[in-house]
Amino acid sequence: MILSLLKIFLPAALAFIVGIMITPIMTHFFYKYKMWKKKPRLEYDPTSKSDILSDDFIKINNANEETSTPRAGGMIIWISVILVSGIIFILSQIFPNDILGKLNFLSRNQTLIPLATLLLGSLIGLVDDLLQVSGKGSYANDAIKYRRIKIISIILIGFVISLWFYFKLDMSSINIPFDGKWELGIWFIPFFIFIMLATFSTSVIDGVDGLSGGVLATVFASMATIAFFNHQLDISAFCTVITGAILAFLWFNIPPARFYMGETGILGLTVTLAVIAFLTDTVLLLPIIAFPLAITAFSSFIQIISKKIFGPKGKIFKVAPLHHHFEAIGWTRAKITMRYWIISVMCAIIGIIIALIS
Repeated sequence: MILSLLKIFLPAALAFIVGIMITPIMTHFFYKYKMWKKKPRLEYDPTSKSDILSDDFIKINNANEETSTPRAGGMIIWISVILVSGIIFILSQIFPNDILGKLNFLSRNQTLIPLATLLLGSLIGLVDDLLQVSGKGSYANDAIKYRRIKIISIILIGFVISLWFYFKLDMSSINIPFDGKWELGIWFIPFFIFIMLATFSTSVIDGVDGLSGGVLATVFASMATIAFFNHQLDISAFCTVITGAILAFLWFNIPPARFYMGETGILGLTVTLAVIAFLTDTVLLLPIIAFPLAITAFSSFIQIISKKIFGPKGKIFKVAPLHHHFEAIGWTRAKITMRYWIISVMCAIIGIIIALIS
């Protein structure tokens, strides 16, 4: 039992320490190469009907922050995870013993796919960040175009991973809380892709300093807890390592943020969350465990639908997504962030309870 707990918490602590240690190096790199947007969103195509050009958005947007704070801070998260995973694995191979063997959480059936997903998603996001930082070309200046490219990329990632789940892991069903397994058959593949797209849609939460980091840390910590009680110790350790790395990022992202998470962080983490949910059989609990993510994404969805049906005057929120609506009605960013964190913790607790008793 002690070794099991050590396996869960020691790598997480190492990830936090590694994240703190590499941040000064990464920060120097970010500022040296001016890795921030060259144009604020207020300078985008004035014919756009999106909320980013509404009067309410203009009131709450800080263009100076947007063009002076580096993106791609999420690199700190996935680099920390890879370093800790690699260090523990290499040590367990060089010095084979019971303790290091137990600490090694890299396994083919539990953590190889999530780690590969995190790396691939983060690299795709990094490319997006670099193109946005350059501010050149049609991609950087066409929000619709780069969203479509990212969606296509995620569909491809989801398709490949779903094939692995279906053919290699023989997974074709999902668990319905208090009811049991629901067999999907071959429909498991498109359902997997849909869930991955849905979790990626929650990336819109990355809009206020410290908001996404605090919520995602809570979500991955809750997944670690569920995996631990499911006796999936490798997955649990992997989730706590991600949590530790996010907390290191969050240390520097609390207002005023030293850097933003960027697509390299939020894209990698959200698609990885989808994979973890399938591995822990908690897909249908995601809307509860990650309620702040889900409601934020849903707010953008219903705002878009409402405006398409009723026109610009049909807006439900002053600004979407939801956290910007709160900002537009007068909430401070600190209040928004802290209340999101509180709700995130409570929803995670509820989700864990349901997962354990169902």
